[in-house]
Amino acid sequence: MTLQSDHADAAEPTDTAEGVDLPDAVKTAHRGERAGVGQAADVGGVADAADAVDPADMAERVRVVLQAADPGAAWAVGGPDGLHAGSQDDGSALDVGDLSPVLAVWPVIGSLVAEEALRLHTPLTAYGTEAPAGTTAHHLLSHSTGPAAHDALTRLAEQLTGSPLAELAATRFWHPLGMAGTCFADGTLRAPLADLVRFLSHLLSPADHPVTRAWITESLRIRTGELTPARGLLWYPAPHGTWSYGETPTVWVSPRRHRWAILLPTHPPGPLRHTFRDTAFAPTPYP
Repeated sequence: MTLQSDHADAAEPTDTAEGVDLPDAVKTAHRGERAGVGQAADVGGVADAADAVDPADMAERVRVVLQAADPGAAWAVGGPDGLHAGSQDDGSALDVGDLSPVLAVWPVIGSLVAEEALRLHTPLTAYGTEAPAGTTAHHLLSHSTGPAAHDALTRLAEQLTGSPLAELAATRFWHPLGMAGTCFADGTLRAPLADLVRFLSHLLSPADHPVTRAWITESLRIRTGELTPARGLLWYPAPHGTWSYGETPTVWVSPRRHRWAILLPTHPPGPLRHTFRDTAFAPTPYP
């Protein structure tokens, strides 16, 4: 099976957001991190002095970027302790269908691995799931992209448990995390910003339930060997020690910086995607 994705995080960062010039301080942060573009993300759990950031300063720089490029975007930045800064949240359910693989499929597959109901390197046909000969869950998570791979993983989870994905995700993860507003409606996944904050905060917390630390650790490391683009289990390595998923709505987590971020733009983000990431994760520039 060949790699099928040239993920957007492999692209060079930019000093503009949707054609809008950014403040000099933000540009400085971007230029200082360009040497790390294209390298594997550092998933170590210890931040050094260079990773220090003033949360208030970071939040203000993010607001400046979003106000210039997409003032209607929903966004948030935080850590294992929860939200640090974000757009106004009125509690309304947002369309996060493009994030359903990471919010629903990925944790459900991880729970089946933890229960030893699924082995990542066992061919899917051994579980009665139709798939090309030799295809495994590991292949689908680390080498394949797009709806076909996600649909195959969904069928696998539902076949192993006898329950639909929506029920599995809700009972195993969303409800335990207090994500009361997250659900599939009219064929798409919807969630309020506060629920996304709960999910991403948990991924960086020391808690081993409902998503296990072992599954998170195994997912946030290179699983593709020398093949490119590099990839973990569903997640992609990106600059500033981050791992990302998604290209229009996007989530990032950085165990090294103890920080996560989410961007839900109102239109295809173009350069804004990288600018937002760099502003949220690059060390605070000093004079």
